[in-house]
Amino acid sequence: MDEMQKIRTGRHCVFMMHVHLVFVTKFRHKVFTDAHLRRMEEIMRSVCTDFACELVEFNGESDHVHLLVNFPPKVAVTKLVNSLKGVSSRRLRQEFDDLVRHYWRANKLWSGSYFAGTVGGAPLTVVKQYIEQQNRPV
Repeated sequence: MDEMQKIRTGRHCVFMMHVHLVFVTKFRHKVFTDAHLRRMEEIMRSVCTDFACELVEFNGESDHVHLLVNFPPKVAVTKLVNSLKGVSSRRLRQEFDDLVRHYWRANKLWSGSYFAGTVGGAPLTVVKQYIEQQNRPV
């Protein structure tokens, strides 16, 4: 089974949940280089591991990043996002002087907003049809 379709288990559940996250830089400034993105992937992979999540895919451009995260049902996406953005902002500004100089006034790397979309599985129309066709007892 390919990595995207890996079914995970907990004590009392079986799950396969993925979320697509997009973070943009504060004021949408184009500040990231390849070195920033490589280090950011390492940091975000570590944060995901702390949450028992798996960073399946990571990539970005000079002003935003995309993440595909496989996460368990016990993890609140908002808590994961806050940790990913907070830890990466703090560590990147500690390690890269150019980011400190660029964001000296805001003291933040990321915009306060983000995109989160669930991905994977069957299309909603198929799931809806499946539920409608269940043999409901009379």
